[in-house]
Amino acid sequence: DFDTPDFIKKAAHEAIDQNYSHYTPVGGYDDLLEAICEKFERDNGLHYKKNQIVVSTGAKQCIANTMLALVNPGDEVLLPAPYWVSYREIIRLAGGEPVELYAPIEADFKVTAAQLEAAISPKTKVLIFSSPSNPTGSFYTRSELEDMADVIKKAPWLTVISDEIYELINYTSKHESIGAIEGMSEQVVTINGLSKGFAMTGWRLGYMGAPVAVAQACIKIQGQITSATCSITQRAAIAALKADPQTVMYMKEEFNRRRDLGYKLLSTIDGLKLNKPSGAYYFFVDISHYLGKKTGSKILANADDFCQYLLHDAFVATVPGTAFGASHYARISFSTT
Repeated sequence: DFDTPDFIKKAAHEAIDQNYSHYTPVGGYDDLLEAICEKFERDNGLHYKKNQIVVSTGAKQCIANTMLALVNPGDEVLLPAPYWVSYREIIRLAGGEPVELYAPIEADFKVTAAQLEAAISPKTKVLIFSSPSNPTGSFYTRSELEDMADVIKKAPWLTVISDEIYELINYTSKHESIGAIEGMSEQVVTINGLSKGFAMTGWRLGYMGAPVAVAQACIKIQGQITSATCSITQRAAIAALKADPQTVMYMKEEFNRRRDLGYKLLSTIDGLKLNKPSGAYYFFVDISHYLGKKTGSKILANADDFCQYLLHDAFVATVPGTAFGASHYARISFSTT
């Protein structure tokens, strides 16, 4: 519910006044690519060159571009569940076969290296995951990523899509990128954007860093679908990326206050099971206790029924876990008040 910071809006105003209103290179303005390289180096320890960066209309398009570039019909894509709703459908649009790896609440919704190793086959082309995660708020530690990397390096035909869009909304420790682990740079595509950390959801700009061949393939695909991202948004993005991340930490501080309060209140509800999220702005709650129970004349048979009941009877909007690959859960957002 935050508005875009004024210094970013000012950069957009200046871009309009300076007539940045024409077509741009498909992959993004050259000085924006440079700013992204600097951000990756400064914040993530990732060493990309400009020909490895692609700017798109949101992190979701970066993911779609990458999936279309890498996945052939029948290829398997490892999909840790719970997952963001679009991942599964993007895999299917690319002709891939989602292979779900379920991680329960007891594991903080995080898959293990052992699960990955058991699931990888010669048909496995991609692993996609987010950290911090939507819908769970879970966050992979450096040690957990290193264990995963040890497994992934044994399968050099496998590419990781690491969705790090919630990087700046991280409450517990330093953000870690799997692509920064030694020996992983040629097997990782790092996805990020401005929507979450800079309150720029409507501006539509995401970016990716990838091995050169993958990045250039994504530019070719994007050139036939959307062409370039809005020129004004790109100029504003340079201001955002060059800013000290501390300038937007007031948003994280407010989300953290809501997280603490929400966790305290939700923990008092009998039968509701939840973890305190490490990042993002969601509670992913286990509602198993309530399924099969009656409310009035209606039986709450599944998560959809539960969420419809909350919406129509309690005026509380939630999202059923079925959308995220977890049928007895519901997502509660504290992104707005």
